[in-house]
Amino acid sequence: MPDETTSKPSTQNDRQGTAGRKEPLLLTPGPLTTSPATRAALGRDWGSRDPDFIALNRRVCERLVALAGVDPAGREYVAVPIQGSGTFAIEAALGTLVGPEDKLLVLVNGAYGRRMMTILSRIGRAGTALEWDEDQPVDPAAVGECLSADRTITRVAMVHCETTSGILNPLNEIARVAARHGKPLIVDAMSSFGALPIDASALDVGAVVASSNKCLEGVPGLAFAIIRRSMLDGCKGQAPSLALDLEDQWAGMEKNGQWRFTPPVQVLAAFDSALVQHAAEGGVEGRGRRYRANATALIRGMTALGFVPYLEERLQAPIIVTFRMPADPAFDFERFYEFLKSWGFVIYPGKLTRADSFRIGCIGQVREADMRDVVTAVAAALRALGVRSGQP
Repeated sequence: MPDETTSKPSTQNDRQGTAGRKEPLLLTPGPLTTSPATRAALGRDWGSRDPDFIALNRRVCERLVALAGVDPAGREYVAVPIQGSGTFAIEAALGTLVGPEDKLLVLVNGAYGRRMMTILSRIGRAGTALEWDEDQPVDPAAVGECLSADRTITRVAMVHCETTSGILNPLNEIARVAARHGKPLIVDAMSSFGALPIDASALDVGAVVASSNKCLEGVPGLAFAIIRRSMLDGCKGQAPSLALDLEDQWAGMEKNGQWRFTPPVQVLAAFDSALVQHAAEGGVEGRGRRYRANATALIRGMTALGFVPYLEERLQAPIIVTFRMPADPAFDFERFYEFLKSWGFVIYPGKLTRADSFRIGCIGQVREADMRDVVTAVAAALRALGVRSGQP
């Protein structure tokens, strides 16, 4: 049980929710803690075929293309939104952009790369996996060798930031290898887009896929793919799903600006607000700077308590940090989790296949002071559980 005599952090723990209750900070890779302005934008109803909503939708799509490093006016890339979580957009992108005659090389070093392989199997598309351990980044040289050896591969897919471990894969190097071999690259940028720079045009990327509720700090329910138009043009009728056909979704929006099926209108309105706030913070550079400061404060504080990050510092993305479980037999993750929740912090269990771990996110409306507060809460939890050190 929590030690009620220990003084609790106050930075965000006393936030008042809309119902007058205290809300915990979500230190997860999403859903995450959003700003009052973003939540307030959910409060208006919109007509999905009303000109005001059509203009809002167009504005959101143009901002997304610009965040990918591309001038929206040039029409080299287009943003295609889709209802649902990030996995909906990944399945939509794979189904739309990988045809029955294609073969996709999936670069796997975590659960989300493996999920792509599962999707390919379900939708009847050919794929082959090139795999690394969860604490090892994708190796560009190995990718090049694979593409040289297997000429039947027509496309490549990778996860930029694999939140299974928090590892950052070398997008720029992989993109150059794929381009050299003439293979369009599909990037799962779910946990990096908006905080880590991606220049789709310069890297000759085929598609970048992400969602509203990660580094852009919107709410769940909307995902999107930013696709090179020349790649999308050849995909008419290719998707095995009607609802997840990105080419058809894009064609409909080109025709009248409207979604084919009922859009999550309030989610889009909140996302529009979140994108305005993202720009005000300094865009990708500003958002990334805050997240890096969060991660640095978290890792410094946790290591002082004996905890060991799963990844080497050079591989760690400033999105979510995986820590190895303490070896002390008194440590119980469920009790640890509940203790932190009682202090106003919600963390994530581990997702590694080869090591016991837990994860603490650095994204959302949280700052360095919040990360110092969670470290204070972790120290109090260890005392309450009788754990002498976080050492694995």
